[in-house]
Amino acid sequence: MAAPSWPAVARAEGRSSPSVRRGSGIAGFPKRARLLRSKDFRRVYDNGAKFSGPLFSAFCLRNNGEQGVRVGFTCPRALGGAVIRNRIKRRVREAVRARLELAGAGWEIVINPRLRAKTAPFAQIEREIEKLFQRCAN
Repeated sequence: MAAPSWPAVARAEGRSSPSVRRGSGIAGFPKRARLLRSKDFRRVYDNGAKFSGPLFSAFCLRNNGEQGVRVGFTCPRALGGAVIRNRIKRRVREAVRARLELAGAGWEIVINPRLRAKTAPFAQIEREIEKLFQRCAN
């Protein structure tokens, strides 16, 4: 008796391919911790304090009604094509995800990476994120 083929197993499990995983999105970075809507980004840009560093600029806005921190990412087209911009955002997002608990509660932060973030060592990105969260918390 032969083993069942992939299409039969996929139909049984309800998946369309072996690499597709259904779930809640990015592990460890839930939707409640992300800025997703354009009006939220605009509010942070217009009313927030700007912090600049060598790898990114960030806008921080105190939001007393919210618990936890919410973070959004933008990447200007001047940094390169979509592949480059997405790579930069992934690196910065991972650094933020790993240090999300360091940010004080009640903050909304928009991070706008600079081109140097593309070639910077990951440890340097992590240090800059820690500095940003410390500045926002104070």
